[in-house]
Amino acid sequence: MATTYNNLYLDLRARLRKAGVDAAQLEARELVSFAAGKTREQFFRDLNLYASDEVERKVLELTKRRLAGEPVAYLIGEWEFYGLTLDITRDVLIPRSDTEVLADRAIELAVAAGVGARVLDLCAGSGCIGLAVAEHAPNCRVILADWSDEAIRICKRNIRRNDLNNRVTCVKANALEPPPSNLWDFDLILCNPPYIPTGDLIGLDHSVRDFEPVSALDGGADGLDFYRYISSKWKNALRLEGSLLYEVGIYQAQAVEQIMRENGFEQLRCIPDSAGILRVVEGIINE
Repeated sequence: MATTYNNLYLDLRARLRKAGVDAAQLEARELVSFAAGKTREQFFRDLNLYASDEVERKVLELTKRRLAGEPVAYLIGEWEFYGLTLDITRDVLIPRSDTEVLADRAIELAVAAGVGARVLDLCAGSGCIGLAVAEHAPNCRVILADWSDEAIRICKRNIRRNDLNNRVTCVKANALEPPPSNLWDFDLILCNPPYIPTGDLIGLDHSVRDFEPVSALDGGADGLDFYRYISSKWKNALRLEGSLLYEVGIYQAQAVEQIMRENGFEQLRCIPDSAGILRVVEGIINE
């Protein structure tokens, strides 16, 4: 018996809620829209229309995969971050709302730096943070840097998708090596590095541990390897009074602040997310 898009959506939402999915409403909408090949606007417009058997089969298959733990962003191949729609594959982390705290502050600093400001998004992954900065600070130029060839390919796709080719470029660079000669003189370096302690990886949620790239999660024995190296070696890529901004994990802000202090950063500041967790650490270099 044929069913409407609305009934497909309501049934899937109920199944996701029963499985303990927090964002069941959003995920059900995204999955049904994707199965039907509709935009979100078309989905809401067509709620009372009947779905084809093929769409029903696709929704069933997607539901099985989601309930087995596969994240929606990987199922549909895209996700939204800071108003931008981005291509997402299992080669990069899925953008989180927590990271918008870093984007907020980076945009503020990029705008304040004025025309021609240079911004580096190190460990860029999908490029979500740097692209958000480029979109909302139109006078700056942004470089997305990552060591993964697959991540660089996704960055390039997202630059094109969001029509930012004229102000954003990609470079392959390893954050655990000194900056290459073409990466220097930045007003702002922002970084959301791998920060999960190696021993904690096994305890991550199944949807993260078994689907997202380990190389983008593993921050070494205490989770702080990238913060130590970048604070020490990449500060020379900043202009005087340039800023370094990090996203940090829960309970890491004080340790990262101390690392930055030991490496000559000043005016250190920690910024909380909406849950009150210190999520961003920033400092400027004057030497």
